[in-house]
Amino acid sequence: MPAAKKSKKARGRKRPAQAGTAARRVRRILQKLDEAYPAATCELTHDNPFQLLISTILSAQCTDVRVNEVTRTLFPKYPTPQHFATANPRELEQEIRPTGFFRNKTKSVMGASRKLVEEFGGAVPRTMEQLLTLPGVARKTANVVLGTAYGIASGVVVDTHVQRLSGRLDLTKQTDPKKIEQDLMRVIPQDRWILFSHQLIWHGRRVCAARKPKCLECNLKDICYSKDKTI
Repeated sequence: MPAAKKSKKARGRKRPAQAGTAARRVRRILQKLDEAYPAATCELTHDNPFQLLISTILSAQCTDVRVNEVTRTLFPKYPTPQHFATANPRELEQEIRPTGFFRNKTKSVMGASRKLVEEFGGAVPRTMEQLLTLPGVARKTANVVLGTAYGIASGVVVDTHVQRLSGRLDLTKQTDPKKIEQDLMRVIPQDRWILFSHQLIWHGRRVCAARKPKCLECNLKDICYSKDKTI
């Protein structure tokens, strides 16, 4: 009976003593991510900050692939904030319907565009405080825009992949995105916030899936404490 218990604990569920200090372990994680995804970047297709803002709003509860399919025809029809601000809501709803939650997203897209026109001269703001005043924009969307469009590291993007992987890698024990972001901002160097987010998102899409993660293909497996490892 004692032997069986010991065997169960030996499946990688216990933090190995040789993992070292937290800071050294974070450096190892960043090194492994650099090896796997040195050029990771946002996968939402866009030509300017405004298109990125709209795409990010549409990406809520939707894949980037689907959003890119929609915006391929959407942006030529609505090339500026003015076009979205004065759009026919019913027509816009049908345009973005494939992204899901299309009624709420239509309100957010039109509301954000209208505020950009009325208060920011049609330009997408470069500060977190100003971006958060736009309808449909929370910290995740603001961080995507600031980091990808402007190279401003004001925080860490926490989407479903970053949330899942941060827990699996024991970088946080929180489940609330805001608290997860705070934990990550404490342990990840600020000059790595932008790239780190993209790398975790890429890793989550390609290897560390929510169900049946491909642990045998993962170069982080030796420093991962996840209870649902497949090896």
